[in-house]
Amino acid sequence: MIDRVLPPGVSRRALLTSGLKLAGSVSAASVLAACAGGDAPMVTNNPQAAPTPPVTGGPLPNGGAVVALILPLGAQGNAALAGQAMKNAAELAMSEMGQPPIQLLIKDDAGTTQGARTAAEAAINEGARIILGPLFAHAVGAAAQVARPRGVPIVAFSTDTNVAGNGVYLLSFLPQTDVERIIRFTASQGKRSFAALLPENAYGTVVQGAFQQTVSEVGGRVTALERYTPARLADSVKRVADVAAQTDAIFIPDTADSVANVVQQLTTAGVDLKRIRLLGTGLWDEQRLFSVPQMEGAQFAAPDSAGWRSFTARYKARYGTDPVRTATLAFDAVSLVGAIVRTQGAEGLSATTLTNPSGFTGVDGAFRLKMDGTNERALAVMEIRGGTTTVVSPPPRSFSSVSL
Repeated sequence: MIDRVLPPGVSRRALLTSGLKLAGSVSAASVLAACAGGDAPMVTNNPQAAPTPPVTGGPLPNGGAVVALILPLGAQGNAALAGQAMKNAAELAMSEMGQPPIQLLIKDDAGTTQGARTAAEAAINEGARIILGPLFAHAVGAAAQVARPRGVPIVAFSTDTNVAGNGVYLLSFLPQTDVERIIRFTASQGKRSFAALLPENAYGTVVQGAFQQTVSEVGGRVTALERYTPARLADSVKRVADVAAQTDAIFIPDTADSVANVVQQLTTAGVDLKRIRLLGTGLWDEQRLFSVPQMEGAQFAAPDSAGWRSFTARYKARYGTDPVRTATLAFDAVSLVGAIVRTQGAEGLSATTLTNPSGFTGVDGAFRLKMDGTNERALAVMEIRGGTTTVVSPPPRSFSSVSL
């Protein structure tokens, strides 16, 4: 899957609770939001193009276990903006711990493969017990080549599940969770026939697999599954319209602008959107989509917004600017390892603790890391009504009460 970086001020997904809380029998942690996609420009770093960055930045001045944070601080464009915001968020998390039980060692990979490899090597040589980051899939893979033989776990920020597993855990927002939540909830409402209009891109490929699998698991059926580009959209819409009479819900996991266009064409093709429910993922969490008349009653999966608002206010008070959406990943990662080390010592930074099935609760609500390196998140189901959204199914507070 392709990693994307959001520019400052873009709030695509919302957060649930502020700060870290103990969940189950383990320490504390965090969930994050906004997976891949949206209207932000793509980051097109050549994994080998940029020179190897200087690996600088000693631990922040406090004692405790050494924790490395690898970010693309010296990269180009939005990648560097994201890196700086995530560095700020990590330092905010440190300041909110009181007396931090960890030392934070910040390394710059410049968004490159060689940079990540060099940064990971230096961090481990300086005593890092765990690595947080990198942000991009190619950098995660390079860092893992160094960390795995040394037994150092990685909690990374990429959305590409191909780099997960064997000691690499993704703390990013994965679209599969959105898909499972909205399809399972819709099936619980008695709807069993699903059509899908999916963008012809990497995101569409990921959600297609999750959609087909989840529909099958809930005992539903797929009446139509269409991949579209702007040039082929009309033909794809027509094929979905042809089976509309046998369809309970239409799944359109795309950005706000694209969804508005698809919905308009469905209306033109004669699809009765008052009878058929429109479904989406967290990419729908954009205010401009909520005022589209045809979206009335549409539903999508996302975190609630209270945690994001609280985090943004604290970040802005400290740094004078709004954070990028990915900043919460670094905040939660640092808070997670800080809580583990405080309660269990550095020895707690193990696969057993990181993958505790009870999960953790943080800025974005309940989440848990899985042994395969992916994650699960407890999401709300939001419904669009009157130009805004309301929660029709709240997110569970812990995985003991999860019913996706």
